[in-house]
Amino acid sequence: MIPWQEFARWLFRFGRDEQLPIVLTRRRIYILPTGAGLLYGLVLCTMLIGAINYSLSLGHALVFLLAGLGMVGMVHTFRNLLGLSIRPGRAEPVFAGETAHFTLHVENPWPETRRALELAIGQNPRVMLNVPPGEQASIAVPCAATRRGRLDPGHVTLASRYPVGLFRAWSYPHPPLSCLVYPKPLAAPLPPVSSGWETAGRRGRSGQEDFSGLRERQPNDSPRHIAWKAVARDIDQRPLLVKQFAGGAAEELWLEWDMTMPARDVETRLSLLAGWVLAAEREQLRYGLRLPGRAIAPDCGPSHRDACLEALALHA
Repeated sequence: MIPWQEFARWLFRFGRDEQLPIVLTRRRIYILPTGAGLLYGLVLCTMLIGAINYSLSLGHALVFLLAGLGMVGMVHTFRNLLGLSIRPGRAEPVFAGETAHFTLHVENPWPETRRALELAIGQNPRVMLNVPPGEQASIAVPCAATRRGRLDPGHVTLASRYPVGLFRAWSYPHPPLSCLVYPKPLAAPLPPVSSGWETAGRRGRSGQEDFSGLRERQPNDSPRHIAWKAVARDIDQRPLLVKQFAGGAAEELWLEWDMTMPARDVETRLSLLAGWVLAAEREQLRYGLRLPGRAIAPDCGPSHRDACLEALALHA
């Protein structure tokens, strides 16, 4: 690390904040004039020179009045951040190439509204927030998720130019934020039966021929098993019913690492498996996942889908 980066790291305290909530004290807030502020100061200097040159007492008064207003604006810009407390929220998993949103809870303990707060992560788009007096406001800060794995967005830039825009006050809180980034799914047909179905799964088809009764439909049940005739008798009062079959096991599809063409790179193979997981879930199949050193037993449903995608995201 070059000396300037070390100095900036010490000056702006880029380290992760372990103690929560993060309170913005005077030592954590920095302030500098904006471009408009520099132009404002230059105009005041020009006016002051003119007032001195022509001995204009009213010119001196106007210059000092405008300078005083600028200093008051600087104080209010600084106070717009002072005392705010920040807590991290939860970030939902996303796929590589999408935008992750990290939730931050900003609390204002003072009796004044904090207006026009700007929050941003790195070079990502900034978002604006107002926090009423004595209340807490939540906001989702966007961050581009370019690679799979565990995304640590780093420090957050919290800034303000309120009320006059002549100064910019900012701070660099670094809450413990993270987001799981799944591999970008690659659309492809599911593996053929000859290469992907277990023998026990093939035997399970004969068991599907023995009707054993009816039960209420669950979210993961296939629509083709709905007993439409039974439901039609009292469709307004009776919930959807599905047929139960006795006999062998249900069909199970194994999605295996070895099915993904070894000639491809690791990321492409993971993307192909992610696409298969989503396709199998859409078709409401029971599917399992086999990766080098890890296997997830066949199942279905949102929690099983998320477990498979997490395994793909964290695969070394």
